[in-house]
Amino acid sequence: MTDIYLQLLIKNRRETAGFQYTVPSPQTYPYQWLWDSCFHAIILDHYNSWDAKKEILSLVAKQFQNGMIPHMIYWEKSNKTTFPHIKWGKYGTSTLTQPPMIAYAVWAIFQNEQDLNFLQTIYPKLYHFYKYLLTERDPHEKHLIGIMNPDESGEDNSPRFDKLLKLPVKHTREENRKRRFELIEQNIECKFDAPFCMRNFFWVKDVPFNAIMVTNLKLLAKIAEKLDRREDAIYFIKEADKIGLAMKEFMLQDGIFYSTYGEDYQKIKVKTWAIFTPLFAEILSREEAQKLVTEHLLNKDEFWTKFPVPTTALDEPGFDPKGFWRGPTWIASNWFIYKGLLNYGFTEIAKEIRESSEELISKSGFREYFNPQTGEGLGAKNFTWGGLVMDMD
Repeated sequence: MTDIYLQLLIKNRRETAGFQYTVPSPQTYPYQWLWDSCFHAIILDHYNSWDAKKEILSLVAKQFQNGMIPHMIYWEKSNKTTFPHIKWGKYGTSTLTQPPMIAYAVWAIFQNEQDLNFLQTIYPKLYHFYKYLLTERDPHEKHLIGIMNPDESGEDNSPRFDKLLKLPVKHTREENRKRRFELIEQNIECKFDAPFCMRNFFWVKDVPFNAIMVTNLKLLAKIAEKLDRREDAIYFIKEADKIGLAMKEFMLQDGIFYSTYGEDYQKIKVKTWAIFTPLFAEILSREEAQKLVTEHLLNKDEFWTKFPVPTTALDEPGFDPKGFWRGPTWIASNWFIYKGLLNYGFTEIAKEIRESSEELISKSGFREYFNPQTGEGLGAKNFTWGGLVMDMD
C-alpha cells in the first residue's frame, strides 16, 4: 500500500520559477499552503529527502520581511478550481500564517541524512519566523501566541470560532466564509499589524497552535544546537516552557485545555479535537493524560466513534458529521493525536487510530475528510493529507 501515497504526492507536484512544491488537491486546493507543505515534507522524507527539502525551500521563498511565512502562495494562477478568489492586500501570497509545523518537518528531514548544510540554509528562515510569532503575536507578553483569523488555525470553520465570528451554532459554510472574509478586509485596513488587528477585530489564543508551537520550539532548539548556536537553543527552550506554563495558567479547566479570546483570556468552552493537542506538546502529567484519554477520547458519547477521531465532540451542539471541521475525521488531526498518544505510552489506542485511518483511505480513497460514523469520504478528492498515515509508525 505504501506506493499509493508517493504516487499521490508526485501527481500533485508542481514546479514553478525553479521551485518544487505539492498542491493539496489539484481541483480544490491548487496552490501551496504552509502546514500542508510541512505535512508533505514529512511524508516525502520517507521516500526521498531531496524532494522533502525542496518542499520546505519553496515554502520559505516568500517569507515576509518581518519573518512571517504566509499560509498561501499563489505560484500559478488557476482557473480550474472551486477555491474562492481572495483579496489579501498583497500580490502572490496571503497575509495570514498557519500552525508553525516547519521546524518539526525540518528536524524530521535532518534525522534521515544529517545534512548540516540544509540546516544552515534553512535556519535563518526558521529563526525569524518563530521570533515573529513570539513577539508580534504575543503583544501582552503572556506567553500565548495569538491568531487573527480562524484560517490561521488551519481549521477555518471550527465551532471554536463561532462566538467570535458572531455566528449561531447552526449556520452555512458560506455564512462562515463571509464573516472570515470580512475579517480579512478589516485586517487589510489595519495593514495586518498583528497586535492592532488582534486587539480590535479577532484575537484567539488557540490550543493547537500553541501546542504545536511548544513542540516546534523544542525542535528548533535542537536544530540550533546542531549548528552550535547554544544561546539560541537556550532561548527557544525557555520560550517553549513559558508557553506550556501559560497554557496551564490560562487555558486549563477541569482537565481540558480550552482556547481563549480577548485581552482577558476568556475560555472558549467547545470540545473539539483541539483538547488532545497538549498530548503532542507533552505538557500534561501522566495522570492528566490518562484522565483526558479515558474520560474524553475513549468516550463513545464524545470522540470514540466508529472511525475516530471526530474534530468536534458528538455531544456538542455544533457537531455535524459532514460539516467542514465541525465533526468529520481528518487524517492530519488523527496524526497529531497519534503522536501525542505515543508520547504517553498509549500505544494500543494509537494503533487503533492508525488502523482506522488506513481503513478510511482503503474504504473511501484520498478524501479531504470523512464521516466519523460511516467512513464516507467527503470534501476534496486526491487530497494529500492521507499520506500522513505513512508517518504513523
